[in-house]
Amino acid sequence: MMKMNNENQASICAWAEQTFGPVADPVALVDRAMMEMQELREAVALRDPGEIGKESADVMILLHRLAAQFGLDLYEETDSKMAINRNRVWQATGDGTGSHI
Repeated sequence: MMKMNNENQASICAWAEQTFGPVADPVALVDRAMMEMQELREAVALRDPGEIGKESADVMILLHRLAAQFGLDLYEETDSKMAINRNRVWQATGDGTGSHI
């Protein structure tokens, strides 16, 4: 059975605002997300599922807050981008990634 999500972009952003205060510069969110991505990379290198989950969530939390700074909903943006991606032609690189042509 799939667990229902209790959090959404509004609840995540409300928590962050209350905890950390208003965003002075959205670039700070990007910088922090990049730090969290490095921590995620380290967790993946160690093959530590618990830390991979936590660090992935940290990145998502920051992305939700960043999107909200510009009046965007991350879920809607993901749906829109996937619609574009599904209509592109892709070149696989052989490592589980690729690029569109």
